[in-house]
Amino acid sequence: MNLSHGETDIGDRLGFSLVTAPGATNSATPRSGAFLTFRQRLTWSTPQAKTQGVHAISDLFDPATVDDPYHFYAELRRRSPVYRVPGTDFFLVSTWDAVQEATARADDFSSNLTAALVHQGDAITVFDMDTVGSAGHVLATADDPHHTDHRKLVLPGLVAKRIRALEPFIEQTARRLWADATPDGGIEWMSAMGDRLPMPLVAKLIGLPEEDEPRLVEWGYGSTELLGGVLAEGRLPVAVDAAVQLAGYLHGAFEAARREPGDDLLGDLAAAVNGGDVEPHVAVLILVQLVGAGGESTAGLIGNAARLLATHPETQAAVRADPALVPALLEETLRLESPFRGHHRHVIADTVLAGTDLPAGAHLMLLWGSANRDGAAFAEPDRLRLDRPNPRAHLAFGKGLHFCVGAALARTEARIALGTLLANTGWFDLAEAQWLPSTMVRRHRRLQLTLA
Repeated sequence: MNLSHGETDIGDRLGFSLVTAPGATNSATPRSGAFLTFRQRLTWSTPQAKTQGVHAISDLFDPATVDDPYHFYAELRRRSPVYRVPGTDFFLVSTWDAVQEATARADDFSSNLTAALVHQGDAITVFDMDTVGSAGHVLATADDPHHTDHRKLVLPGLVAKRIRALEPFIEQTARRLWADATPDGGIEWMSAMGDRLPMPLVAKLIGLPEEDEPRLVEWGYGSTELLGGVLAEGRLPVAVDAAVQLAGYLHGAFEAARREPGDDLLGDLAAAVNGGDVEPHVAVLILVQLVGAGGESTAGLIGNAARLLATHPETQAAVRADPALVPALLEETLRLESPFRGHHRHVIADTVLAGTDLPAGAHLMLLWGSANRDGAAFAEPDRLRLDRPNPRAHLAFGKGLHFCVGAALARTEARIALGTLLANTGWFDLAEAQWLPSTMVRRHRRLQLTLA
């Protein structure tokens, strides 16, 4: 949807304003909305030297660390479980115990997304995004009581019974995507399946037309790219534009549903707004978050699981011999290669976490991907094992009140996608892989498999 001309008031109705930016159709000047508000606050152009033996900020965004962060995470856990990124008010929380404690202290650490750390060229930029407690924080970035209210709005479409009813559609979609890819000795798994399977499900649950799925994928990935921390020169206005376009599109779909509600999430949210239970802009921001996060988490899991099978022949052989091991494989994938590397928290008042003083207004990054490889919580933490006694005892989908609302759907989609790959091949190996540069998500940009 083009937001120019007659549609430029959409941003005002959602709580942000639209301005033209170089290289983009539209950009956003913030007033509220976690995915849509970005204003540059401060820039540091000179990374500081190493501190206490831990990588300094230049290494945090070093391409090698972004591509494979696990040595960096191990160093953080060993030397500084709550590590202040030099020159910023951002702290990286890396150990199992510290991350668990932070998730349990909701009164001290708000889930409101108030800032993001972004690296462009040689500059580290902190973007203010929204104030604590504003109406722009929804679902995963909202605190109670609003968070619980938002979950109640979306949970009916994501309960186990509803997901089981969707399984035939997921299986049909996976078979169609495999046939469309016409693999002959090889397949680029992400463009064929990983990036394409999640959005039809998200669109169906929300009530969006099938023909709009390609645009939703593009806009959804653009929205989460803004939080990924690693932006190539010129990408910022493009990423902001994607978020604005997605919000405008979903605003239009939501307004249509208010006039003619259907039996889907759009209809449920329209009924809630018409009944005075939620504000219209909150409903639209919930939809924005579901499109962005829903595609990311599932695509990451589908790609990461395929890569682990391709690079661990003994595991691939075991899963082929016993397909009942696929769920265990998916849980180990979630632990070893968490689709979201971490999430943010905002420090409400001066406090202490794991022996580290934290000032009010500081920002935490809870590193799920690091905690999930902590030897204090897992035996042989860096090893792929299908025999762990509690396979779901990881933090890939968060913890406590903010446990991912779409976890069951992501697991179901990934199980069917991996089943399709295994059923249509005698074997597969890794030919080429490229990770998406990001400090937030762990997803393949490209995953080429050789098929036998």
